[in-house]
Amino acid sequence: MVTECGIPPGKNFTYYVTPEQEGTYWVHGHYNHQVADGLRTAFIIRERTPIADYDEDLLVTLEDWYPVPFIERITSILQPGIPFPPPASYPYGLINGYNGNDTKPIHFSPGKKYRIRILNIGMIEQFKFSLPGHKMQIIEVEGERTVPYDVDGVIVGPGQRYSVLVEAKDADEFNYIFNATLFADFVASAPGLNPHYYLGLVEYKPGAPVYATSDTDYLNIDPAVDIDLVPYDKEPLLEPVTKNIVFKFTTEILADNITHSILGNYPYSTALVPNIYTALSMGDLATNPNVYGNQSQAQVLEYGDIVEVELHATSPLDHTFHLHGHKFQIVEYGPAFNAPDSYKAKRSFRRFKGAPLKRDTLLVSGFEYIKIRFKADNPGVWLFHCHMDVHFYMGLAVMFIEAPLELQKTVTMPEEMNQFCRDLNVKTSGNGAGNSGFNMTGLPVL
Repeated sequence: MVTECGIPPGKNFTYYVTPEQEGTYWVHGHYNHQVADGLRTAFIIRERTPIADYDEDLLVTLEDWYPVPFIERITSILQPGIPFPPPASYPYGLINGYNGNDTKPIHFSPGKKYRIRILNIGMIEQFKFSLPGHKMQIIEVEGERTVPYDVDGVIVGPGQRYSVLVEAKDADEFNYIFNATLFADFVASAPGLNPHYYLGLVEYKPGAPVYATSDTDYLNIDPAVDIDLVPYDKEPLLEPVTKNIVFKFTTEILADNITHSILGNYPYSTALVPNIYTALSMGDLATNPNVYGNQSQAQVLEYGDIVEVELHATSPLDHTFHLHGHKFQIVEYGPAFNAPDSYKAKRSFRRFKGAPLKRDTLLVSGFEYIKIRFKADNPGVWLFHCHMDVHFYMGLAVMFIEAPLELQKTVTMPEEMNQFCRDLNVKTSGNGAGNSGFNMTGLPVL
């Protein structure tokens, strides 16, 4: 249960979606972090008018995969008195559902152009993807068309997606490799494990020799930096800002003697009543963040707010943050407020040029701050969370409650969903504890 009740065992629910967006997306389950155990897949919405001239549309999904179920892994890690981070563990890498180097070839024909959609639908680690011997040109990021931008490769954190345009060679005398390197900054380096290099085949002709490629062709790529990318529509910076929010995310041991991650003031966890039901049932009180319970970390937005969120990574760990319900503009980067001198040169100040890129999932590097902006014009209850699921489980999330009074006028929950809640013994009205007013009796104490 995140923003609504899940589908109970043995039941089904049909989602009717009228696509207004176009581009590269994915779908996944959030209940009990099922995404980490494989409840995930690409979701492609093809453009009515192609955004580039290409002959074929190809898909590359990248996943980290642990042989132990997520809940079993995480509960063994987050026990009272157990130090964090835990001893290193190393996942496998899946490419299009196949284990690493066993993946099927990418087929190219001489002289043709290809759009390759690259998605990291994994749970915690990043991938570096490249096609040595071929140039890549970014044309789309997470459903947003971009001004074409040449790169040697892309780094994709969990939840991030890119479309790149690649022109095949003119002859088929050689086959080539592609590289997908799985890596994580929070796990100790180990030869063959972190980083873990996976090499696949770009096949022009069965049996043709593989073009000799130096390791440096895929180890030392010049990847995209999203502050350098420009949206094709050149939408100007949203202003003036009417709501400023600063998050300095930390990891702390709390009274339960367990390590938690905190984005706001408390580690996020689900309330007893799904936040959307509280927003719909509490009348004017729905505009008060306290009615959702401390662990919801509710941030209430007024309709039409121009929201600027400033994110500070206060440790050397990277995080990818995803916002439900919106794309956001990336405004600027710089060193976090507590960045050590050794990091300040690597995290130098940079601001967008021309127009800020829009996307829905952002990689925040260790000891870095990033400012993003979005307009609160989509009434709803929208989760903002780290897509590295261990960190999300530990509490690294908040809930944006957007224009709740407008929401009450426009949204009625399907009766089928209400029945799901009843089947799960979850209340569908009241504050975060299922009570009236600010009575939080029954809500777990943090």
